[in-house]
Amino acid sequence: MKSIIQIADTIGNKELLSLKKTTFLCSRKIPAQAILTCYDWAIQQRENNNCVISGFHSKIEKDVFHYLAKGKQPIIMALPRGLKTKWEPEIQELLKTGRLLIVTPFGKDIKRITKDTAAIRNQLMIELADEIVVGFKSPDGNLESMISSNKISTPIIFLV
Repeated sequence: MKSIIQIADTIGNKELLSLKKTTFLCSRKIPAQAILTCYDWAIQQRENNNCVISGFHSKIEKDVFHYLAKGKQPIIMALPRGLKTKWEPEIQELLKTGRLLIVTPFGKDIKRITKDTAAIRNQLMIELADEIVVGFKSPDGNLESMISSNKISTPIIFLV
């Protein structure tokens, strides 16, 4: 299937795009019992040296990023806006070691995150994925409607 959404800008190790990639998606509101399942999944990905792509934007996604960053496996971060000019020290270190690629379907002129830019970013992550893992999807949430309305041919695994 030809990609509909294109990567507009990157920073980091572009070679990571050639790896097998698992996209991690999760609703912002997540029940407590699902959180530990997501943490365990992240630790397993880290231990198995699997490349994970996510937005790492919500609280749970940031926590997953934290677990992944402690490992040595590659990580791809997808932004729902243009690239920033300054990065946190943890991000800078991952970029320096070649373990991180940051991608965005937007130019630097897009500075605000909206529901629409997040949806476009999520579509990009789906198109880049060899496999999709959903930590949790809220009934009637944005993730639920995206998954049910999309013709996703990539395998989807639901953790909860």
